Amino acid sequence: MIISKYLLFEGGNFEIIVSRYGEEVCVMRRKTVLAGILPLTMASLLMACSDEAGSSNENEDNNETTEQQEVPAAESEDVDAEASMDAAEDAAEQPETKEDDALSEYSSEDIEYARVWRQLGANQEIEALYVRHISSGEPLNPDDETSAVYPEDVVQLSGARLVDGSVTYSSNGDGTINKYNVPLRWDGKNPAGREVYTEIIDNTKTIRINPGEDEEIIRLINLLQ
Repeated sequence: MIISKYLLFEGGNFEIIVSRYGEEVCVMRRKTVLAGILPLTMASLLMACSDEAGSSNENEDNNETTEQQEVPAAESEDVDAEASMDAAEDAAEQPETKEDDALSEYSSEDIEYARVWRQLGANQEIEALYVRHISSGEPLNPDDETSAVYPEDVVQLSGARLVDGSVTYSSNGDGTINKYNVPLRWDGKNPAGREVYTEIIDNTKTIRINPGEDEEIIRLINLLQ
């Protein structure tokens, strides 16, 4: 971009050309000027151009300084955010670590039995917790020749008394179980019938078992027989 201005004096004029191509440059071109006025005019114009160029350079330096200051500030914010995330992850891992410490001396099977009974057992105030392993292929009702058989290995938990109830299930190994709705004792005089057994097998329920309180789980583990 070229900007031209003309200053008129007695007997002639003076042309100023200012060109901008990345930096500001002042060029003076004399046409017809009185000799006595030229030195003073040129000196004034040179000072004005020098001030303008200096102001432009100062603004560029200030912009560079501001950008340099903003970069460390942004890096500092990223570091603080990363540190906060690490602290949150550490805090989330602490409860699991405490649980592992409290139950570390017990086997995973015993912990599972206690948790299943704690969530599904009919009576929590039992005197003993009995564990019976039933293999795949064994009948649901041993006293009935028409009984269907278990399609997988199952565990049957029960209390010392009939009123304590029972829980029959298979473990999926991922915190869930398949619960079979079978009674602890069958009525041997009145066979249930194949349809009843088939319905029990076809309608097992998948249930997620909660961890529960460590103290309660340990209490039930100590009752295992």
